[in-house]
Amino acid sequence: MQGVLEALDFDRIREALAERASTFMGREALLALQPRATLEEAQAQQATVAEALAYPYRLGGISDLRPALVAAREGLRLEGLQLREVAASLEAAVALKHELLEIGEHLKALAARIGEHTYFLRRIRECLDQAGHVRDEATPRLREIRRRVNPLREQIQDRLHQLMDRQPEAIQERFITLRRERYVIPVKASFQHKIPGIILDQSDSGLTVYMEPSAVVPLNNQLASLRLEEEAEVNRVLFELSAILGGDLELDETLHALTELDIARAAASLAEDWSLARPQLNQEGHYLLKSARHPLIKNPVSNDLALSAEGRILLVTGPNMGGKTALLKTLGLAVLMAQCGLFVAAEAAELAFPDRLFVDIGDQQSLQESLSTFAAHVLKLKEVLEAATPHSLVLIDELGSGTDPEEGAALAQAFVEGLLQKGVRGLITTHLSPLKAFAQDTPGVQNASMRFDLEHLRPTYELVVGAPGRSYALSIARRLGFPQAQLERAEALLGPEGGRLERLLAALEVERERLREARQVAEHQQHRVKGLEQELTRQLAELTQNKERLLEEARAQAEQVVREAQERIRQTRERSKTQGQGQVMQELIQLRSRYQRPEKTATPRPGLQPGSVVEVPEYGGQGTIVELRGQEAVLQMGAVRLTVPIARLQPREEPKSRKSEGRVQHKAKIASELNLRGLTVEEALLAVDDYLAEAKATATTPVRLLHGKGTGALRNALRDSLKRDRRVETFHDAVPYEGGHGVTVVHLRI
Repeated sequence: MQGVLEALDFDRIREALAERASTFMGREALLALQPRATLEEAQAQQATVAEALAYPYRLGGISDLRPALVAAREGLRLEGLQLREVAASLEAAVALKHELLEIGEHLKALAARIGEHTYFLRRIRECLDQAGHVRDEATPRLREIRRRVNPLREQIQDRLHQLMDRQPEAIQERFITLRRERYVIPVKASFQHKIPGIILDQSDSGLTVYMEPSAVVPLNNQLASLRLEEEAEVNRVLFELSAILGGDLELDETLHALTELDIARAAASLAEDWSLARPQLNQEGHYLLKSARHPLIKNPVSNDLALSAEGRILLVTGPNMGGKTALLKTLGLAVLMAQCGLFVAAEAAELAFPDRLFVDIGDQQSLQESLSTFAAHVLKLKEVLEAATPHSLVLIDELGSGTDPEEGAALAQAFVEGLLQKGVRGLITTHLSPLKAFAQDTPGVQNASMRFDLEHLRPTYELVVGAPGRSYALSIARRLGFPQAQLERAEALLGPEGGRLERLLAALEVERERLREARQVAEHQQHRVKGLEQELTRQLAELTQNKERLLEEARAQAEQVVREAQERIRQTRERSKTQGQGQVMQELIQLRSRYQRPEKTATPRPGLQPGSVVEVPEYGGQGTIVELRGQEAVLQMGAVRLTVPIARLQPREEPKSRKSEGRVQHKAKIASELNLRGLTVEEALLAVDDYLAEAKATATTPVRLLHGKGTGALRNALRDSLKRDRRVETFHDAVPYEGGHGVTVVHLRI
């Protein structure tokens, strides 16, 4: 596998990933990245990378804990600063854990593997300050030692100051310093005999000696003793914390989870920076790459590439430096990256998960083993034929090269036939013309070539599937001014078969160019049609918006009409206080007729004439025609005279059982019940006032006011109003089975 990775330059992919790692552990793991063992593992890693791409978490503040952990497990004592750094990294890891526990299935699973390390972190906080120094409160013994040290230090300094005050002429400078962890004072060398004590150091010039006066020797001894005790207690605390770290059983899992999180984040960052796509993996041997490109080439040309059960082997031909090897590496890198759980350099990709990947690229001459280039290739082909399975992928560059062309072509054809028998998928590049004809006539093998711009003498790096490629040797020589006589001689040496093949390939290329141009025209037309479709969609959206606007304007106009009608009714009610009820009710009925929505009614029966009694469904009563005015009739309904369209009238049907006797008084009718439920008190009182006015005018009594039981507020307000209304004779509750307290029955004075 290492040879495959090197042949495909996979180390450069590793380095690009390592540059995006946040931890040293992640960087190490990425530099040693290997394909996953199974398709399921690769799919799980891809899902983790996808979640990391959607949620860009960071692993800041996490250092490499492995050296400290190894030392602790070996029983060594870590310094306070080391322990504090370990604790800071673990605190950052725990914080990251709680951040990711709600993010995605795979990130959540990785985060759950990070331990809490509660005991170690608590003991670190109790025993060490931010600088890694052991706190006084770490142990009672340490607190007691340090409680005694500070007063003793002050006592020593006080005595030294007193001594310097008594012997100022002997003191070089007035300050106290430490030498060999003991307090001393600077004394002039010429006056050292005047101050009894011990000389612990002297200046470079020899003019000053640093003396520990005899008066402070016992105190310095006590201080040194306390310092030794303090040091022993500090060491004991640090050993204890180191042992806790070494015995933390969660640490290995935490480090592994952090490494995996760093790998996923680096892979997500690479996918974002390189515009990679998530591939779909399968075990059916399907390879389909859309707009695939070599991820390590600057400004690469994209190509579509496919291998399937019908086209298991793609044979790519064409001139040198045309991009054949780059195409082969494009597929190989895509497969390797997908097997590692990475995204691939394509717009979309469906890739098989091969059990083995065989790669033969470049010059593999081995001087140590005395093998020529051809021999090395033959050994590689032998390995492929012996070990490949239907689930393997074979990538061979320059098949059949390095030996006699005829023998090389024969050997290459036999090799391809062996791959077909095994059902292997493969991408093979070659220059051998016989293989082009073989591929054209053999099921399971597809010819392909890399386009070449002969006019500008440069490759386009575009893959064309279905047609073999030309070498362009003679064409290029002719464009470069090679002598015509030698060109003709070369064509003669090529022979009629070779010339016929070149002419056939040239004709195919012309036809291919024609089809390519036709496809471009079709794509242009398709783009134009798509543009028209988008324009029609936009216009439809505008029409929909205009429809909504018109509906809104219509609603506004309807609301204005309602407000005008309400104002007219209010004005009419005001006039009813000074004018007759009959005239006012006629105006109200005419207003309602004006603003009411027209309804389809049955065609009136013929024979209507003045004096006829007719039914008026709109007002729920009968009336007598007083006068006919074109399409309208003037009716007398009780005390009210009004004009109604003839189309809304129906002749009254006389009962056959009996005939009416005497003069009949026809009065308009209104509904005998008014529903007030859901109205506010003010709205209900206005509605009742209008309703009683109509009932009075049409001699409708008794009437029912349906207000419901509820809290009783509406019922009480209505009854207070009815008590003051002169139109009301009496009122009372309805009988229990007709509404009881929820209905008020009103009897009017008619």
